[in-house]
This record gives sequence, C-alpha cells and structure tokens, in this order.
Amino acid sequence: MQKEVTIYDIAKALNYSIATVSRALKDDPSVKPATKKKIVSFANQKGYQTNYFASSLRNRKTYTIGVIMHELNSHFMISVLAGIENILSKTVFDIIIAHSAESAKMEVANTNNLFHKRVDGILASLTYETKDLSHFEQYHKKNVPVVFFDRVEEKNNWDNVTINNQKAGYDATQHLIDQGCKNIVHITGFLTRNVYEQRFEGYKQALKKNEIPFKESNVFVNDLQKEACIEVANKISKMKPMPDGIFVTNDISAAIVMQTLKDLKIKIPEDIAIVGFNNDIVCTLVAPKLTTINYPGITMGEVAARTLLNSIYEKENNKNTTSTSTIIESKLIIRASSTRKSKSK
Repeated sequence: MQKEVTIYDIAKALNYSIATVSRALKDDPSVKPATKKKIVSFANQKGYQTNYFASSLRNRKTYTIGVIMHELNSHFMISVLAGIENILSKTVFDIIIAHSAESAKMEVANTNNLFHKRVDGILASLTYETKDLSHFEQYHKKNVPVVFFDRVEEKNNWDNVTINNQKAGYDATQHLIDQGCKNIVHITGFLTRNVYEQRFEGYKQALKKNEIPFKESNVFVNDLQKEACIEVANKISKMKPMPDGIFVTNDISAAIVMQTLKDLKIKIPEDIAIVGFNNDIVCTLVAPKLTTINYPGITMGEVAARTLLNSIYEKENNKNTTSTSTIIESKLIIRASSTRKSKSK
C-alpha cells in the first residue's frame, strides 16, 4: 500500500517549512502566490489529502453541521435544505442530515447521535410529537449553537426562524371570505405544533373579524396523510349544509381533498373554494390550479444557516449572544381554486 503523503513530506521535498506548507494549503494570503501555487501543485500531483480528523482533534472542531428534519418527502423541506446548502457550501462545513420521521423518539436519538459526533452546530425542525427541548440542553451546556426553523418552540430561549403563521392563516381565510364564503372548513395538522396552532388562530381571527360564527365541527385535525384527507373530503361532501370554502394547511393535502371532491361531482371553486399552504409544485399541476400561501423554503434555509454560522463565530470569539427570532415574509398567491368572481364582494 502506498504511503499517504503528509505536509511533512511536501515540506521536505520542496524545502519549505511545515508552517509555510500548512498555510499555503489553507490558501492563507500571507503566503506568496508563486510559493502557494508551487506547493498546491505538488500536493495535488502527489495526491495529498487534508487530514480533517487530525485537524478536528487539534481545533476541537469537526466542521460539520447537523440538520434534523421531521420529514424528507415534501417540496418545502427540500427547499429549506437547498437554502441551507446554498450557504454552507461556501464554507468549510459539511452537513449531516438526520430524519426524525415525525417521531419524538427518533428526534431524541438523532439529537444524541449528532451530539456524540461532535457537530459544531444544529439546525432542527421539530416533530409533531415533540413535547419539550430537554434533549437539546446538552448542546447548550457545551456551548454548541442550535437554531430551530419552521416548527419551533417559541417560548424557549433558542434561535428561531419562522414565518408569521397566524397572519398567513388569517390571510388565507380572509381571502375565502372575500370570495363570498361564509361556511369555511379548516383542515390542519396536530395543534401541538406552532405552525398549525398559529394558522388555526389566524383562521379563527378572520372569522371573528367578519362576524362569522366559529364552529368546532368545521375543524378537522389529523396527520394530513392521504387516507385522512380522503376521509375528511368524504365527510365534507355529506355535511348539511355543505361548506363553501376550505383552508388546508398543506398543499398536497389540499390537492387530495380537491380531487376527492371533484370525483364526487363537487365543482371547485363554484361549490367549494379551496386554499392550501406552502406553494408546493403540486399547486400548478392540479386543475384548477391551487391558491396557496407562499412559504419561502430556500430563504428560510439560508437565513437559518446564516444565523447558525453567526452564532458559531460569536461563540468562538467569546462574544455574548442573545437568542433571536427571525420572521420570514410569506404571501398569498391567488389561483383558480378559490376565485369566485361572481360571488366576490
């Protein structure tokens, strides 16, 4: 087996000091361009590889960021990950992705695993089931930054990146009311999570402002999976009187509900107007195209990554840090699934 080339070998072969070789390989501006070019060229020719493991032992850093995601099969979460990579790909940090699959138990296991891998920071979106953040306290004790995004615990002293979910829920419901809807159903995920609880509050706020009575029977809480959405759509079709508007807190779920209603010969939006949430790619693939709230995943990922990098830098330089809550702007996108011009105010 061929011996691995080290910086000591390069220094000896080129008659440079080990310090000069080390700085050149790190692209240190203190090294003359000609010297740097000569060292890097020789290193590449000999197949030199940076020993990050040894470096991490010396610096007590692994140059890795853990990303804990509650799901991997949504357009929104993939967009968030793309935003994170946009920022971290320009740095020395690599990403380790952990999937909790909406399980609090898996989230705890992932959190512990990444802690023992000595990641330099964590980006996390919480599961439906997460009750508290005690499993993240070990990071706090070791001064390792944690930034929560999308699904967060806002009452805790951590960095959070979210949208104004209550306003988004209000805007979606108000749009349906503006289109003439007075009997609006709300289909949502479990209200233990901030995103769904706050969108629900926005829904109720819009009803109250427009003096439309809130009805518990118009609220359906489930896991937003296909079977549950089909079941809800069938129930809606049998309601007396049948609702004239639906606000669903997930685009895929909204598309499933809409297709099920169409199969039951219910016209969209003439009989029932529908608004989704996230601006998933499915919005423009269904007919009619789905009105939704644009939830800018790439922007959220970029902001979360920048927030984490700033926190890592501040902690490395022993600067006092305070937790931050960053709100990303969302926007209602009106399409055909909710547009009822003949009935609008």
